[in-house]
Amino acid sequence: MAHDVLDTVVAAETPEGILLELRPAGLSARFYAFLLEWFYPVAFELGRSGATPGKSIVGIKVVMDNGLPVTPAASFTRNLLRVADFLPFLFGAAIVSMLLRQDSKRLGDLAAATIVVHQPQRPPKIKLDDVMPVTPVLPLAPRDQAAIVALAARAPTLTAERLDELAAIAAAVSGDGGKAGPNVTRRILGVAQWAMGKRA
Repeated sequence: MAHDVLDTVVAAETPEGILLELRPAGLSARFYAFLLEWFYPVAFELGRSGATPGKSIVGIKVVMDNGLPVTPAASFTRNLLRVADFLPFLFGAAIVSMLLRQDSKRLGDLAAATIVVHQPQRPPKIKLDDVMPVTPVLPLAPRDQAAIVALAARAPTLTAERLDELAAIAAAVSGDGGKAGPNVTRRILGVAQWAMGKRA
């Protein structure tokens, strides 16, 4: 009798008549696997991206209500309450909560003071090769030409806002003095193309 209780091998026969021995996982092994599965989002949420792989794919992440990165306590709380969110079936409580709230919070988010938000999308970078050369409206000293060419070289590493800000400083050479924005930036990059010897 004791042998039957301790022996957890289960026999299964394939359609070809081959006998397989299967060893079912017991309570302790499945308990640890359940914990790891339940708290794997915590590891990802506390990382730099603030998102599980699934959230990253769709471009969302978890942050605190004030916009700061999620804290360990908040991440544990929101993930512990996934049980409550799952009730009564198929995340029914979470769906109802998200539909009734303007901020689309589920119960775990309410308890943890977290919110799931869209990650800011960076605008596409301007490719210098796609910019047509622009003849400057003012004569350019060699130093000014070097500065504009250096700006163009740095353009791929800058945010769109910072690039627009720096291009506005040089806007007078393209006839856009006192203006800023993507069109001005494109013309300044065009002047850089001209300064590098490219002509339309």
